Amino acid sequence: MIIDSHVHIGKSLNFNMRKKDVLYAMDKYGIDYSIVSDIRAAEFDHQLRPIPKFIQKPQLECIKASVDFAKEYPDKIGAAIWLKPFNESADESLYNYIESNREFIKALKFHPFHSNLPFDCKKMEQFMELANFFELPVVTHTGGCDAASCLRVYIMAKRHPEINFVMVHMGLGTDNNEAIYLIGKLPNLYGDTTWVPMESTLRFIKKNGADKLIFGSDSPIDGKDTYAKNRYGQTSMYQPYFNELENIIGSEDYEKIMYKNAQRLFKL
Repeated sequence: MIIDSHVHIGKSLNFNMRKKDVLYAMDKYGIDYSIVSDIRAAEFDHQLRPIPKFIQKPQLECIKASVDFAKEYPDKIGAAIWLKPFNESADESLYNYIESNREFIKALKFHPFHSNLPFDCKKMEQFMELANFFELPVVTHTGGCDAASCLRVYIMAKRHPEINFVMVHMGLGTDNNEAIYLIGKLPNLYGDTTWVPMESTLRFIKKNGADKLIFGSDSPIDGKDTYAKNRYGQTSMYQPYFNELENIIGSEDYEKIMYKNAQRLFKL
């Protein structure tokens, strides 16, 4: 069994990730369950320029797209609702929507880079109250700018021991060592494998064990065959996870990383 904890839908920036591509990839590559968020909730572009308001979609519209996908395929899809903390808030309408659709919502999702907002800032506290109220884990991008640093996620996780946090990418574009170290310091802080080379995963397991790492991919960010190849046609870094990792670490730890930890964390 494989659970992919980090999958996207939506058309925004230079991405177009379609629901049919998610389903195609799941079927072709043996993914049993995906946790999906809508990239249209991005608030800033790759150069940290505000996305024009007339292009941006309201927070609830983006949430609804992910939840509706989960409702259509409840045995295959769960929603990690991508929130917009720079422009919007955790208001009554958000609480009401989550209350009405809680069974389909598995996590709160943040992207401090594309929200251009430090993850540990005061404005984020209202969303931590939301996570605690609904007993939802918080998954957040790390890497690319100071606002999205691994250290800021660590600070927030230490501040809120009642909430479980997932450090997505474990510091995108780095050697992942800072993330591995910080995750090992807190019981409520996890990592995921999205764009993380298997060599870093092996270092993670050696230091922290296999109980605090979950499989994620960003599929279908490089197209419907993201699991097989990147956008340049090179073999995807996820192929070693599928074909080599179990032989290296053994079936028990492999099952934890590929689905059992996600089952526990997201209450699947």
